[in-house]
Amino acid sequence: MNNYAQSVAAKLSLRTVDVTAVLNLLGEGATIPFIARYRKDKTGALDEVQIQQIQDEATRQQEFADRKAFIEKTITEQGKMTEELQAKIDSAAVIAELEDIYLPYKPKRRTKAQVARENGLEPLALAILAQDNIRPSEAAAAYVNEKVASAEDALQGARDIISEIVNEDANVRAGLRRLFEDQATVQSKVLADKETEGVKYKDYFDVSEPVSKIPSHRMLAIMRGFMEGVLRLTISPLEEDALAMIEGIYVTSSNEAGEQVKRAVRDAYRRLLQVSLESEFRLALKTKADEEAINVFAENLRQLLLSSPLGSKRILAIDPGYRTGCKVVCIDETGALKKTGLIYIHESRHLIDAEHQLRTLVQQHNIQTIAIGDGTAGRETEQFVKKLSLGLPVFLVNEDGASVYSASETAREEFPDQDITVRGAVSIGRRLMDPLAELVKIDPKSIGVGQYQHDVNQVRLKERLDQTVVSCVNAVGVNLNTASRHLLSYVSGIGPAIAANIVAYRDEVGRFNSRSQLMKVPRLGAKAYEQCAGFLRIKDGEDPLDASAVHPEAYAIVKQMAADLGTEVGKLIGSDELLKQINVRKYISETTGEHTLRDIVTELKKPGLDPRSEVRQFEFADIYSIEDVKVGLIVPGIVTNITRFGAFVDIGVKQDGLVHVSEIAHRYISDPSEALKLNQEVTVKVLEVDAARKRIALSIKQTEEAPAQKARGAAPSRNNNKPHAASTPSKELNMNDALSALKSKFKR
Repeated sequence: MNNYAQSVAAKLSLRTVDVTAVLNLLGEGATIPFIARYRKDKTGALDEVQIQQIQDEATRQQEFADRKAFIEKTITEQGKMTEELQAKIDSAAVIAELEDIYLPYKPKRRTKAQVARENGLEPLALAILAQDNIRPSEAAAAYVNEKVASAEDALQGARDIISEIVNEDANVRAGLRRLFEDQATVQSKVLADKETEGVKYKDYFDVSEPVSKIPSHRMLAIMRGFMEGVLRLTISPLEEDALAMIEGIYVTSSNEAGEQVKRAVRDAYRRLLQVSLESEFRLALKTKADEEAINVFAENLRQLLLSSPLGSKRILAIDPGYRTGCKVVCIDETGALKKTGLIYIHESRHLIDAEHQLRTLVQQHNIQTIAIGDGTAGRETEQFVKKLSLGLPVFLVNEDGASVYSASETAREEFPDQDITVRGAVSIGRRLMDPLAELVKIDPKSIGVGQYQHDVNQVRLKERLDQTVVSCVNAVGVNLNTASRHLLSYVSGIGPAIAANIVAYRDEVGRFNSRSQLMKVPRLGAKAYEQCAGFLRIKDGEDPLDASAVHPEAYAIVKQMAADLGTEVGKLIGSDELLKQINVRKYISETTGEHTLRDIVTELKKPGLDPRSEVRQFEFADIYSIEDVKVGLIVPGIVTNITRFGAFVDIGVKQDGLVHVSEIAHRYISDPSEALKLNQEVTVKVLEVDAARKRIALSIKQTEEAPAQKARGAAPSRNNNKPHAASTPSKELNMNDALSALKSKFKR
C-alpha cells in the first residue's frame, strides 16, 4: 500500500514520511499497538488512532484503485473505451462517480429499453430526443410491424430508450446526487393496519427530516421499523425540483417532441433514478449511522475494559437469586476457585444459616473483599451482607454478560466440574479483581454497552470491537505467568494458537523467569517475539526490566545508562534522583531516537504502572425497586451506557434511567460523551417514572447550579446518598425518540 502514502497523507493532513513509515511497518507485519508504542521515532510519534486511520484510508484507496482497474478492463474489452471516457474515469474521485460512468457499460438484465432497441426503435428515440422538426406521432407510424403493434407502442418504446439514456447520464446522476444531499428528506410513515403491531415505533409513524440532519440513532430506529415491515421509508427531494433539474438538461423545445421527452424524463426519474438514488442514500445513511453507533459502542467498551481493578485480593463473590438462592464462591489472589456454597437470604427461616455460612467462609479463607452481582436480588443481597458488619468492603459488580460467560465453552474449559451458577459467581469475583482479564472472555456484543448493536453491520462491528480489545489489553500489559489464553490472544503478535502454546508451555515447564524464554514456545518466532515482548510482564523475574514496558531491544541502552551513572539497573529503576541525571540525547543512535529514549526514562520511573485508576466503593440510595422511585427524588447513580441521545444511569432499582442529552449539562452538548464517561458517579434528579413500561427519566443538570447562579454567588445545593424531594416542581422533559429507545435493561 506504499503507493498511496502521499495521497493518504494529504487526505489525513499528515506528513508523507510518517505515513510511509506506518505503511511499511504494517506491510512487514507489525501491529498497531507495537508501532504506536515502540516505533515512535519512525512514525513521528503517531498514536493508535492515527495509525488506524492510515490503515483504513489506504485500504479504501486500494479498493477504489481495484474497482477503477476492473471498470477500465471491462469497458476496454467491450471495445468502447475512448480518450474522453478514460479522462472521465481518471478524474473520478469517489466510487459513486466511477459507478455512474460505468453504468451504461455494466451488464444488466433485459430492460424495456433493450427490448425497444431489439424492436428497431432506437432511431425514433434519438430523433425525438433531438427535438428538431419532427412530429413523433406521425414518425412512429413508420415503426409499426409484427413486433410493434401500434404507433403508441412505438412511442412508448422510444420513451423507454430515452428514459434509460437519462438514467445512465453521469451528469444527471451527479446533479441529482447534489440535490438529494441538499434537499432530500427522510420520511417514514406507518403502513396500513400496522399501528397496533408496531406500537414501539409510534414516534416514527409520521416523520420527515432532512438527510443532512437526521441523527444516527433515529435513522437506525426507522430502518429497523422499515425492515420489520411496520414503516414505509422514502428518501427524496421534492419531485418537481428533481424534474426541473433533469428537464433543464434534456428538454430543449416546447414542441410535441419536447413533450415526449418530458414524459420520458418523468418516467426515468420515478422508475429508475429516484429508486436508485434512494437506495444509494439509504445505504449511505445506514452506513453513516452504523459507523456512529459502532464508534459509541467501541468507546463504551474501551471505558468498560479499562474500568478500575481491585487487584489481587481474596474475594468472596455472590451471585444473587431469590427462589434458587445465592451462589457463594471464595477465590484466592490469582482468581482460583477455593470453595463454593449456597445461601438463602429471602426467607427468614434461612437467615441464621446464611449468616453463619458467610462468617465461616470469611474467616476460613481470610477474605479481604466481598463482590455481589448487581442483577436480580443484588441490592437486597448487598443490604443483608452489610447488616452483618463483617468489616470488609462490599462492591456491587456489573454482571452484564456473566450468564453468557458461564454457559460458554471457555467457562466449561475452566470449570468442567462446576455448574453455571458457580461459574457465574466466579466471573463476578474475577471481574472485580481485574475487569479487563475477565471481560475478554465474553463476546463484546454481550456486554451491553452498545446502541442498536444488532442493527449495524456485524462484520464492521466485530472488527472495531476486536481492535478496541487489542488496544486496551496492550495499553495495560499482561502478566505472562497468570494471564489466561484468552487474554494472551489479544497481545500484539499473539493469536489464539500461540496463546494456547504459551499456556501449555507454562503448565509443562512452570512459570516464566525471563522474556527470552518465550522463544522456546512452539510457533513463537522472532517476529512474534518482537511484537509481543514489550507488552508481557514478568514480576520477580531474572531481569527487573522484564516487569516493565521497556522492550528487550532497549535493554542494552538501559544497562549503558546505569553503567554511566555508576549503578545497577535494579537501583536505577524507580530512582527519580538518578533518572533526572540522564541526558537522553547522549544515547540517540541510528536505530533509537529521542521519542523512544524519553519513553524509556518515563517507564523506568514507575515500571509496569497500571494506567487504570483504583476502584472505589459506591453507595446507592435506600431505594430498591421502581416503585420506590418518585418524581423529584435526587439520588446518586453510575453511568452504565452512553448513546448519542443520552446516558443510562443505574440508580439501584434494576431498571436503568435515561438522562436525555438535553438534561446532562447547562451548556449545549451534541454528544453525551463530551460530558460523561462510563462508570462515572453522578447525582441525578428523577423527572418522570413510568412503572408500567419500566422507564425512568432523569436529569443531571437539574441537580447542579446554572453558571449564572454561580456568578451571582448562589449557595450550592447539598446532595448526599439519601434520596430527597426536590424543592422545585419537576420540569417537563421532551423525550421523543429518546424515550422510545429506552428499554428496561435487565442485568442478566
